[in-house]
Amino acid sequence: MIRSGLLPGMSPADRVLFQRFGTGKPAAVPFRRIHDAVLAQARARPDALAVEHSGESLTYAELDRRSAALASALSTLGVRPGQHVGLFLTRSIPMVVGILAILRAGAAYVPQDIRIAPAAQLRHIVATAGIEVVLTTREHKSALPAGLGRVVAIDSAHRGDAPPVSGGGTAMVIFTSGTTGRPNGVQVTHANLANVLLTAPGSLGVRPGDRVAQLLNIAFDMAAWEILGTLAHGGTLLIRGRDIEETARRADVLIATPGVLSTVDPAACARVRTVAVAGERCPAGLADAWARRARFHNACGPTEVTIVNTVQHYDPGRGPLTIGRPVPNTTVYVLDDELKPCPIGQVGEMWAGGACVTAGYAGNADLTAERYRPDPFLGGAHRMFRTRDLVRWTPDGQLEHHGRTDDQVKIRGFRVELDAVTATLERAPGCARAATLVSEGRLVGFVSPATADPGVVRRAVEAELPYYCVPTMIVPVDHLPLTERGKVDRRALLSCLDSREPAGTVA
Repeated sequence: MIRSGLLPGMSPADRVLFQRFGTGKPAAVPFRRIHDAVLAQARARPDALAVEHSGESLTYAELDRRSAALASALSTLGVRPGQHVGLFLTRSIPMVVGILAILRAGAAYVPQDIRIAPAAQLRHIVATAGIEVVLTTREHKSALPAGLGRVVAIDSAHRGDAPPVSGGGTAMVIFTSGTTGRPNGVQVTHANLANVLLTAPGSLGVRPGDRVAQLLNIAFDMAAWEILGTLAHGGTLLIRGRDIEETARRADVLIATPGVLSTVDPAACARVRTVAVAGERCPAGLADAWARRARFHNACGPTEVTIVNTVQHYDPGRGPLTIGRPVPNTTVYVLDDELKPCPIGQVGEMWAGGACVTAGYAGNADLTAERYRPDPFLGGAHRMFRTRDLVRWTPDGQLEHHGRTDDQVKIRGFRVELDAVTATLERAPGCARAATLVSEGRLVGFVSPATADPGVVRRAVEAELPYYCVPTMIVPVDHLPLTERGKVDRRALLSCLDSREPAGTVA
């Protein structure tokens, strides 16, 4: 519970709301290690389908046997609890076997998609995470660069004599983009994953037999939501091929970034009953289109607070789109620059506490100390994490997202929040999605589809925002390019400017 004695300067009413709004519901977590939940499903429903991909499938019993054999082989190779094991491959059934085997050996998996990860990045990850063993497939083994340690093909590994060991605190290490250009490895624990995946709303109501699409890049933290969140509840994981919508049409549950979800037609997905998005700001129009057909969840949270730490069940008839409330057993604090609580309704920076806070950055104690701080509101050994998200509480205890501190820019001496401009662009007639960037000191708005009229869009922005927030250029495009992690590819958008005035712009 938040210690209210640490809230000087707040009104008595705000002190009550700071604690009420900022504290997630207490909830029991049924398993201490996330793979124990998966193995419980294997015991209860051995013949149920666990995973499908490209015409192949595994039952829970087969997944249990294969992962146990590989875990035993890993132990024979010297993998011990607490170590990090690379998982460098592409979407596949061996990917799922590898994840479960690494966890059963007591180690943490470090995923990378070798289609897109350059050799220098793989070497950096191996060195930073202290990886000695890398799992891949026979198909990709020869394509990996030299110097990655011992490389083992999952589909040709022989069972060792040592029994699998269930242990270890860290479950996965997810490398995210860093300010120096080199990615940082976030150490996510079993307790972190179990808390968000095994309690509502993060469990998403997945039941045995439900079909959940696996659409996202395996190096992205939300892929763990798809994979482990499905298997922990007895669902069937549908690993996609090239066609995202083909997989989505066969699913009951979709977990995606708004960018990926925008490539799927809701009308083509009559079976889908639950949708969850996170990873970037969700356009209201996209949320409305899906919420009319399915239970829609809008979530927020960087990897450092375990996939998501706030979730809203969005119902267009009951209020505006927000990022919701803290997930169970976690806390949210809206703080000013001096780490003092903001009055309710005032915009501040979101700090997260409780069971969502991960174990810091692998091999980077200085950055861990900078971004993770002792949590004065929970006390003891608790830590809180600076998310860099700008938020404020609504009167009914929902969190409104107001951009990010690293998305604030200065234009003509004024501070501009790029997300606020983007949201206004998306409300313009004829505009479904948008992105706002800074190029050579000026604001550039990209709008989709390409049929959007730049003049109409500009006038809509001028009617809502101060003059310094109106993009100097508005560029209609067929679609917003996405990164391999499903977010808007800002570099690709900037490159299309290419020091010339694109066709269809308003200058």
